Amino acid sequence: MYGKMYSACLYGIDGVLIQVEVDISNGLPQTSIIGLPDSAIREAVERVRAGIKNCGFTFPLQRTTINLAPADLRKEGSAFDLAIALGILCTSGQLVLPGDEKLLMIGEMALDGSLRPVTGVLSMVDRAKREGFTAVLLPKDNAAEASLIENMNIYALDHLKELFALGEKEAADKNAPLRISSLAGLRFVSGHPPGQEAHQAEDYADVLGQHHVKRALTIAAAGMHNIMLIGPPGTGKTMLIKRLPTILPPMTEQEALETTKIFSAAGKLKEPAAGLLRTRPFRSPHHTISAGGLIGGGTIPKPGEVSLAHRGILFLDELPEFNRQVLEVLRQPLEDKCVTISRARAVHTFPARFMLAASMNPCPCGYWGSDHPGHPCTCSPARIAHYRSKISGPLLDRIDLQVDVPRPREWTKEKFSLSSADMRAQVLEAHERQVRRYRMLQMNWNSELSGTALRRFTKLDPDTADMLHRTIDALGLSMRAYDRILKLSRTIADLDGKENILSSHVAEAIQYRNLDRPQTETPV
Repeated sequence: MYGKMYSACLYGIDGVLIQVEVDISNGLPQTSIIGLPDSAIREAVERVRAGIKNCGFTFPLQRTTINLAPADLRKEGSAFDLAIALGILCTSGQLVLPGDEKLLMIGEMALDGSLRPVTGVLSMVDRAKREGFTAVLLPKDNAAEASLIENMNIYALDHLKELFALGEKEAADKNAPLRISSLAGLRFVSGHPPGQEAHQAEDYADVLGQHHVKRALTIAAAGMHNIMLIGPPGTGKTMLIKRLPTILPPMTEQEALETTKIFSAAGKLKEPAAGLLRTRPFRSPHHTISAGGLIGGGTIPKPGEVSLAHRGILFLDELPEFNRQVLEVLRQPLEDKCVTISRARAVHTFPARFMLAASMNPCPCGYWGSDHPGHPCTCSPARIAHYRSKISGPLLDRIDLQVDVPRPREWTKEKFSLSSADMRAQVLEAHERQVRRYRMLQMNWNSELSGTALRRFTKLDPDTADMLHRTIDALGLSMRAYDRILKLSRTIADLDGKENILSSHVAEAIQYRNLDRPQTETPV
């Protein structure tokens, strides 16, 4: 006797459909699972055996072989329990499921037959829809998350007995199978409204002064450029960066789905009933984080902070306090916009298209170049150089804006303070220009320009190009820094409403390369 069900598992953050084939034949009572299962899947035999018996059915006392296809793909997790259980019951002739829908089955089974939720359901259901499936049967705790994928029938249950309660049996034949004509009684109706952006309680109007820093943050948000704030303790660096999400453009439908899938795969989707994540992520890991925690990893690779910050912001406070080896792993995702983790069993790729926002003090004591009364700098030039050397040149090259944050001089409420609403209006207008300009190139931000597209959209007149070349030679900047100045100039021109990049735009972009200046200059 042969039967086949469909289930799914995660491969990185993407869902992969798996055929659960069941063969029951004469022989010694033995159950084996093949198809490169991990230990959690091998243990499914005992979970399913107990669950079937405790629901009043019979586990076949024959040779039972369960194959998870494709057989060359390593499978992980406990999401196959439900498909294995129903596959055994249908193949052994104890249950007949309706055949009017192409059904996906996901869920972990407890020993009493109840179902427990699994992670990554959103990615699995999304893959199933693209493969032509029309319905999914899963634990009730996963139903709200699965319902985020439109045009899929979601059937939810808490216990296997709920499924059996829908069936009918011929009274005259005790050995007749339990026939289920329809799963409509298990249909889950989503009660969540369309996802909306969360209300932001923080506002840039709360920040006194620092207008040049707000200008730099507006530029960074308009083009999704990496930014670093440098200044003495207590000047508002963290406060300024934490308000950055309030001025970013809203996520598109595709971006919201990508971000929600990552959080689902990582098991960090806290409120699936609220709809897709609409607020851009803001991740702020502690400086003791490991390289694996930052970019992802593990025996079974999971997304790290750079992937959880996808389409949003990764904030590294007090950047030199991070381990240098940890910071160096950022170089690839900042350049490639993805993270590739290789293991002996497989290679996983996680998206990592984020804005890096960082802060640091100008020296170990924090007061070099500061006019703070009573706090003269006590650091020697060698100590300052050692402190700054924790951040490598290649990493600094990838930070577009390096901005000084001086000690504020305004101690009372200003008559006018630039608010998040004012800054966001500028950002949205500049972003719309970029979307129109790059509509045929599958990109939305100036920071994504490269190669031919960069040269095409950042053309300079001869005088402006000559000024930029002389500055590059004087500061000894790399070609990567040169390209990033061009991208930054393009964003400044967009904020100014200009289609052509002017010399004033390039000059402003150059002055944000603070750490590329000779160290003898005073940063604040």
